[in-house]
Amino acid sequence: MLTLAIDSATEACSAALFEDGTLLAGTCETIGRGHVERLVPMISALPGKGRADRVVVSLGPGSFTGVRIGLATARALGLAWRAEVLGYPTLALIAAMAQQQEPGPVSVCTTGGHGEWFVQNFDESGLPEDELVSLPPEKAASFARHPSVAGNQSEALIGLRGAGMTQPILPDARSLMLLPSALFTDALAPLYGRPPDARLPTSAA
Repeated sequence: MLTLAIDSATEACSAALFEDGTLLAGTCETIGRGHVERLVPMISALPGKGRADRVVVSLGPGSFTGVRIGLATARALGLAWRAEVLGYPTLALIAAMAQQQEPGPVSVCTTGGHGEWFVQNFDESGLPEDELVSLPPEKAASFARHPSVAGNQSEALIGLRGAGMTQPILPDARSLMLLPSALFTDALAPLYGRPPDARLPTSAA
């Protein structure tokens, strides 16, 4: 079983190919923007141009554009290869990566929109303890209940809270197999983490 993993939901962009759970090859780059130009060449550079029996993609939250690029790419490849397509939550992958370095429960905090942060708490098995939320920094610092905090806003959150351990890491598709299998889903709905900025008028909605 070959599995292609894709994560383009944040400022990092990554792709990895696994065979029966073993990493064959992968790349992760922090690029900020430009995922649409970088993701497909990254996949094409993998063995066999990344062709797989299963494609697994990050559903977010993160950049609206990055989430959509990853999903569109995964769906297109799944259709072309007749492969199964599954999704996973971005913050859960960050939690799993953090727990590999520091076992135990962890809170994850990443950049959201309009000055807010995405935050979610995970138990020691890597499963979410609550729903993903998008909060202003002060409220996010209160919502993150665990001493260990991971994600690209972990240092800022600990600075506000005044105590705790930080792991300022970004999601990396090469770490896909660290995720609990219960978090993979065939419901490929983006996890935006907050309402869209633009809304239809009431009459049109």
